[in-house]
Amino acid sequence: MTNALVELKAHLGEVADLSAAAAVLEWDQLTYMPRGGAEARAQASATLAGLTHEKLISQRTGDLLEAAAGETSTSDSDSDEARLVRVTRREYDRQRRVPTSWVGEFTRVSSIATTTWEKAKPASDFALFRPHLERIVAMRREYVEFFAPYDSIYDPLLDGFEPGMKTAEVTAVFSVLRPALVDLVHKIAERAGAVDDRCLQGDFDEARQWDFGVQVLKRIGYDFDRGRQDRSAHPFTTSFSPDDVRITTRFHRDLVASALMSTVHEGGHALYEQGIAPALARSPLANGASHGMHESQSRMWENLIGRSRSFWKVFYPQFQRTFGEFAKVPLETFYRALNKVTPSLIRVEADEVTYNLHIMLRFELELALLQGDLAVKDLPGVWNQKMNDYLGVLPPDDAQGVLQDVHWSGGSMGYFPTYSLGNVISVQLLNTALAQSPSLASDLDRGEYGSLLGWLRENIHRHGAKFESPELLRRITGEALTPQPYIQYLKTKFGEIYGF
Repeated sequence: MTNALVELKAHLGEVADLSAAAAVLEWDQLTYMPRGGAEARAQASATLAGLTHEKLISQRTGDLLEAAAGETSTSDSDSDEARLVRVTRREYDRQRRVPTSWVGEFTRVSSIATTTWEKAKPASDFALFRPHLERIVAMRREYVEFFAPYDSIYDPLLDGFEPGMKTAEVTAVFSVLRPALVDLVHKIAERAGAVDDRCLQGDFDEARQWDFGVQVLKRIGYDFDRGRQDRSAHPFTTSFSPDDVRITTRFHRDLVASALMSTVHEGGHALYEQGIAPALARSPLANGASHGMHESQSRMWENLIGRSRSFWKVFYPQFQRTFGEFAKVPLETFYRALNKVTPSLIRVEADEVTYNLHIMLRFELELALLQGDLAVKDLPGVWNQKMNDYLGVLPPDDAQGVLQDVHWSGGSMGYFPTYSLGNVISVQLLNTALAQSPSLASDLDRGEYGSLLGWLRENIHRHGAKFESPELLRRITGEALTPQPYIQYLKTKFGEIYGF
C-alpha cells in the first residue's frame, strides 16, 4: 500500500473514531440516559459532530485524497483502495458545502428535539414538540440551500440516504406501487372475514417476549458476542464497528407479534453491519450501500422470512411452549393471523400490503413541509386527514398519529422512502438468491438460515459501501430497481391467504 493511502486510511480512521464516539452518546441517550442529562448530552454531541465534520472537510483530507487518487489511478476500479478514494471524495465534496457551525447546531437542536419527543409522544402532546419540529424543518430548508441548484427541494435530503437518487425516481416507483396496493387492499377488504387475528391479542409477558426474540436472533445468525439488545421508545440499530452492533426493541403486552417483528427487523440491519468485511473498518466504506439497501435486509428478514409459513413451521412449536395461550391454536390459524391485512394507525405494526401507504403519506408531508405548502402547526390535522384518505382510519390522538415516529425529531427527513425502496429491493434479492442457490428453499424450510446469511454476506454485506445501491443491485440481480417482482410477491402471497 502506498504512503498516501496509508496516511489517508489513518486520517479517515480518526474521523470514524469520532463518529463512533458520537454514536455511543446517541445510543446511550436513547436507552439509559436520565432525562436530566438532555442539555449536556446535546452539547457534547454537538461538539463531537463539529470536530468530526471539521476533520473530514479539512485541507489535510483534500490533500491526501488528491495524492491517493493519483496512486490508485491504475488500480482495479473495484479494489478497496480505489473505492475508498471514490466514496470519500463524494462525501468530502458533499460535506464541504455545509458549514461546520451548522452541523454542530443541527446536532444540538435534533438531540434536544429527540428528548422532547420522548416526553411528548406518551403524553400525546404535539404542542410540546411543535417548536422543536419547526426548528428542525427550518434548518433542513437551510441545509437544502447549501446544495442549490437542485431539481427538487427533497433531492439533497434523499441523497444523504440514497446516494445519487432523485425525488423523481421515488415518485416513479410510488406511481407504480400505489395503484397496485390500492387494488390489493380493495380485493382483500371484500374478503375481510377470511382471516381472524384475535389469537394475537391478549396479555403476553414481556420477559417471555424478550426471551423468544433473543432465541430467534441467535438462530438467524446475530452474534451476541459482537452485539446486544436493549429497550428504547422506538426500535433502532446502531453500529460502532462491525464487532459492536447493537439493537433495541419495544414491547406491547397486548400485541405479541409487535416486539418480535421489530426484533427481527432490527436483527436484519444488525446482520448487515456485522457482515461488513473487517478490512473496511474505520473507514467510510464500513457502512451499508444505502439506507434502501439496508432496509432491504431488515424487511427481508422481518417479512419475507419472519412472516413466512416456512419460518413458523420451524419456530411455532417453540412459540407455543413459550406462550401457552397458543397451545391449541393451529399453525395455519396463527400464520394467517400474523399476515392479516387491515388498515391500521401505526406504521411499524402495519401489514405488508398497507405498509407502503404509510410511507407515501410521510413522503408527501415531508415534501409539503419543505416546500412551505404545509405549516408545522397544521401537521396533525393534515396527517389525520391523509390517514383517513389513504387508509380509512382516523388517529384518536397524536401519539398514534403524527408523533408515532422518532425520525423527524432526529432530523431524518428524506429517510422514509428508503423503507419502500427496501421492500422492493428485498424481493429482487431473495428471488435471485433462490435462483442461484437450488437448495436455499429447502434450507429455509428446515430453519437452516446459514445458507441465506452466507449468500447475503458474500453478495452484499462484505462490500459495505464500496458500491452504490443501484450498481450493487445490478451486479447481483442483473437488473435495475423495479417494483414489479415485489407487487407479484404480494399478489401471490395474499391471494393465497385471502383466496383470490
